[in-house]
Order: sequence, then structure tokens, then C-alpha cells
Amino acid sequence: MRRTMAARVKAYLVSRRAFGYKLRIEGQMLENFARYADRSGHHGPLTRSLALRWATLPRGADQLYPARRLEVVRVFAKHLTAFEASTEIPPRHALGPAHRRSAPHLYSPAEIGQLLQRAAGLPGRLRSLTYQTLLGLLSCTGLRISEALTLAIGDVDLERGVLTIRETKYHQTRLVPLHPTVLKPLNHYVRRRQKLFPLAQHFFVSNRGQRFAYTTVRTVFRKLAEGIVPNSSRRHVHLHDLRHTFACRVLLGWQRSKRGAIGRVTILSRYLGHQRVTDTYWYLTATPELLAEAARHFVPSPI
Repeated sequence: MRRTMAARVKAYLVSRRAFGYKLRIEGQMLENFARYADRSGHHGPLTRSLALRWATLPRGADQLYPARRLEVVRVFAKHLTAFEASTEIPPRHALGPAHRRSAPHLYSPAEIGQLLQRAAGLPGRLRSLTYQTLLGLLSCTGLRISEALTLAIGDVDLERGVLTIRETKYHQTRLVPLHPTVLKPLNHYVRRRQKLFPLAQHFFVSNRGQRFAYTTVRTVFRKLAEGIVPNSSRRHVHLHDLRHTFACRVLLGWQRSKRGAIGRVTILSRYLGHQRVTDTYWYLTATPELLAEAARHFVPSPI
């Protein structure tokens, strides 16, 4: 019986996920690749030409995207060689580098205010308040969007002002303390949600009382951000930029304080849920304000 590419991908994902890898995005890519391969009539082992054709399908995409698609298939192909020796592994960097840090948009307080104001105009019984509360929480905690959307009602302790982030990236669970000013809008949202959906299981819910899908939130956010982020198209607007903004604002606040930022980046790293402080450096952008504060604290060593 001929083995389809879909069957190969399914077996690969089951095997990898059994070792604890989530492969959410990579899994979606590989399933898309398998559908393309099977529908195009491809038979036999994976080939370089098949991988390259699929990787370069998107038109007008960011330059990194085809390279990232090829990288995902390349890892899959390396796995297949253990079972099908005739599998061809796509050449490394055939489409250029797959990873590069794109400059995030760091939102000013005024821009965040604009986002919340636009969210207030969304239709629906709970929709506007949900997006206002969700975007406000992301802005003042730096949570990953996936962490916010998976919050269960029991994970939000408003009496103690603490969030419990469970089994997040790297399978970690951590506590996230909230600033006292955050509690009032969160309590307001809770009262409204309980009135409409008393049996809801997740903290943030849709107009049907169900958990939000990430793709839905991303689409709405891009519409809300239109015109706020200068010189950018919709596909360059990222929810994750709110996490970048939070990290930079916290560091700037520490730099401007009497105590300073020395020795405190580790605290920020743990708050964001990073295993290594080097992961936190990814979120720190050399803004004029941060560089000016760094220069102000710089003390040259005597010659």
C-alpha cells in the first residue's frame, strides 16, 4: 500500500510530541506541506524539488517566510531518512536565512490608548470589553498571547493580585504578580463576564462564552492597529510587539529610578517566563531613550 505524505507527517508529529515538543506552528506547516504533496500527485519519498516548490508557493510574503518553510521540511526530511534512505534533504539555506530579528514596533502610551479606544467600539455584548481588557493586560504584563488566552478562571486570583501561568513555553508554570492598578479593570471584566456566561471556563471568552482562537484575536488586532503603526502593512503588525514594548518600558523605568537597572534584568527574565537571561535580550531594543540612560550611567575607567 502506497504511503501518503500525510501519513508520514502524522507519524512524525506523534513521535516528536511524545517527547514533549508542541510543534504547533511547525505542525500546521507540515500538514499543509503534506496536503500539497498528496494533492499534486507526488508519489514516493520526499524530494528536494517538492520541498522547494512548496516552500516558495506564497507570493509577496516576507523574505524569511519561504526559508522558514523550507527549514521545517528539512528537519522533517532528516527524520525520514532513518526510515526511507532515498529521502532527499533540502540544502541548508537554499532560500537564505530562516531567522532574523525584525525590528518590533514599540507602542507609546498614546498608541496603546488608541488601541483600547478602538477596541471599545467593537460590536457585541462582551467583545469590546474583552479586547480592551485583553490588550490592556498584555500591555502591562508582557504575557505571551497564548498565555493570556489559555488562562482559566481559577488561574486569576484578583484577591492576591496574581496570575498563575500554567505549562507555558518550555513546560514551565510561574506566578505573575499584577500591579494594583490592573485589578479594577480585571474585576470589572469578571463581573460582566459572569453575568453573561456564568459557566465559562476560561477567563477571556468570545461572545459565545467560548475560549478565543489565536487567529481570531490576531485578525482583530491587526484591524485595530491599522494606521497606528506607521509605514507598515497589516501583516507586519504583531501582537507580540506588546511584549517587546513591556520589556523595554520596564528596563527604561529601572534605568531612570534611583536604584537603577543593574542586576535587575534577571527579575524581568523570570517575570517574562524565560529560562535564560539571554532570551530576554531578544526583547530589548536599543531605543534612543534606553541608550541615553545607559550613557548617563556610564562611568569611564581611569586611564
